[in-house]
Amino acid sequence: MTGPAGQRVVITAGGGGIGAAMARRFAAAGARVALCDIDGDAARAVAADLPGAMGQGADVTDEAQMAAFLDAAEAHLGGVDVLCANAGTGGPVAPMAEIALADWKACLAVNLDGAFLACRWAAQRMGGQGAGAIIMTASTSGLYGVPTRSPYVAAKWGVIGMMKTLAMELGPKGVRVNAICPGAVEGPRMDRVVSAEARARDMTEEAVRALYAEGTSMRRWITAEDVAETALFLASPAARHVSGQAIAVDGHTERMT
Repeated sequence: MTGPAGQRVVITAGGGGIGAAMARRFAAAGARVALCDIDGDAARAVAADLPGAMGQGADVTDEAQMAAFLDAAEAHLGGVDVLCANAGTGGPVAPMAEIALADWKACLAVNLDGAFLACRWAAQRMGGQGAGAIIMTASTSGLYGVPTRSPYVAAKWGVIGMMKTLAMELGPKGVRVNAICPGAVEGPRMDRVVSAEARARDMTEEAVRALYAEGTSMRRWITAEDVAETALFLASPAARHVSGQAIAVDGHTERMT
């Protein structure tokens, strides 16, 4: 695999948050990027600021939309060296006894089905070329149980299981597969989660935010840029023997909220 300056990188949910940070970090390192987001305008706005980038709207749970985006990305970039399967949603926040089946399925569809569709496509391309890196965005919730977050937790444990299996399947073909497990990431998405948890647990938002920080050894939240730096490393030749790993970027979680 070439270094960052020669890489062709495909990113799902690149219109904001971690995905946008990944797109900007890879582009700054000299890679060419194609990204999608359910908010097509957001995807195109991020891409517009990056040299040679492509942004397109796509719902990661829709097989036809994903096929259209991935085929367009491959044509735009002339191939793919790195996939960042990053799309996710926080899902409902409530005790399992109160969660509707439709809400459960919607959460798993984005977090798990979306990752499957992107990774299946990348496996088909990268397996034939004998090189590549697949980076899946999981979560520390995929390493621990979290009260009131059962659909999200189940989905992220599933992402890690998918990653482990795909690493076994593609390792002999020279393709590496890893997952990043972010902790609490500063930004609008976690703001929404905190608000929902505060309501579900009859706490203030400030108290919930403090619980997240106090549950880590470093006593602080992380940033999307922290995750992007780890993705850049995992895609680089420096990580040529790193595969099948779920790498936490979380300030070391001691306990979940």
